Amino acid sequence: MEVVITALGPDNVGLADPIIHHVTGQGARIAEIQMYDHDEEHLFAMLCRIDIPATEFDRLSDAMRQIGEVTGLAIRVWSSELRAERPRLAVCCTYLEHTPRAILEAVRDGGINADVPVVISNRKKLAPMAAEFGAAFEMIGDGQGTSNDALMVELLDRYEVDYVVLARYMRILPPSTCWQFAGGRIINLHHGLLPGFPGFRPYHDAYGARMLTFGATCHFIIPELDAGNQTINQRTFAVSPGTKLDEVIRIGESENEPACLTEGVRRVIDREVYLHFHRVVARKAK
Repeated sequence: MEVVITALGPDNVGLADPIIHHVTGQGARIAEIQMYDHDEEHLFAMLCRIDIPATEFDRLSDAMRQIGEVTGLAIRVWSSELRAERPRLAVCCTYLEHTPRAILEAVRDGGINADVPVVISNRKKLAPMAAEFGAAFEMIGDGQGTSNDALMVELLDRYEVDYVVLARYMRILPPSTCWQFAGGRIINLHHGLLPGFPGFRPYHDAYGARMLTFGATCHFIIPELDAGNQTINQRTFAVSPGTKLDEVIRIGESENEPACLTEGVRRVIDREVYLHFHRVVARKAK
């Protein structure tokens, strides 16, 4: 069984040692390990991907819980194999409905073999959509839409979420959240083609560059924004010369973005791809 262990907490000496010593002492094979000390934030973060017998998962989880209590680290033990047949998704959104609705419809219709127990948002607008699909709606924003990131983490744990799907969730996740769900558990939809058009206004930027082809990118979120290419899926559409920007945005938001994210999420849920050392790689067929 492939297991991802993440640890996050105040920086100190020797925080990784008890984790590494335990997994190696149990004979686990370490397939990936990353450690970061953010000196300016006094923050320690770690990811360790290991292979263990499935029968050892509960024992490992208990050992990591005890280590977390001693070290003060927030340690999570997760495996994509636990609910491989039907993982649990949190759909996160803000205002725009097309893309999160496409995920919920794909789950309902069987295009994505998963469950969506919760829709999380920093605005109230899409609460009726969550109710329509039988998902709980959790509001984490204040009156200005500023998100309570600690509450988001609490909710993801409470609903036992396997994958976080950012379906036009218009807030940037802090590194602390990204680290706690690192290892390919956070999937984002960017409404532009990466790496060419990053930022908050990719349609406007591409239009200003006189592009006739526009697109969207589904990618894994990682704490280090410049660490490389985490693209899961990209989808484009072409327009005729002279097409107005408003029409470009309409096509992108209502047609292209939903299709791009849905296919990207499906690839992850169907275990076709996963994230390994900040790179998207195809999973070998067993």
